[in-house]
Amino acid sequence: MDWTHYRFRSLWALAAPLGDVYDALADAERYPRWWPQVREVTPLDERSGVVRIRSVLPYDLVFTAREVRRDPAAGILEITMTGDVNGWARWTLAAGGPGTRARYDQEVHVAKPLLRRLAVPGRPVFRVNHTLMMRAGRRGLVAYLRGNREAV
Repeated sequence: MDWTHYRFRSLWALAAPLGDVYDALADAERYPRWWPQVREVTPLDERSGVVRIRSVLPYDLVFTAREVRRDPAAGILEITMTGDVNGWARWTLAAGGPGTRARYDQEVHVAKPLLRRLAVPGRPVFRVNHTLMMRAGRRGLVAYLRGNREAV
């Protein structure tokens, strides 16, 4: 088993129209306004930027995100990541009841030296850290979509 390899999936039920959710998720530069763990997004060009995240654990992950798919008709946003983590992430959105179902899939290899050294003993903690980050992201997005766009 490769202890530095991770697969994550999160499912969010959001009481907002699919178009609004898609627009919010497609605007990565605004993530720090509503997702507390996304500390900084620095655009490099129209399709890529440097992202710095930090969740509960006292370390930052920095990576370059490059858009590889933006398909509003299919409800898909996908990026590749290189840096402290290498891999990909994808949002897949669909109408769901009165709102939107958002599915987040991510597959990465950790490249940051400290996290590689702690791969075996730290794995359960790293997974919990990711879960807490995703939970906070969902809460922030819900508030943002409700109109608290500047308050978050």
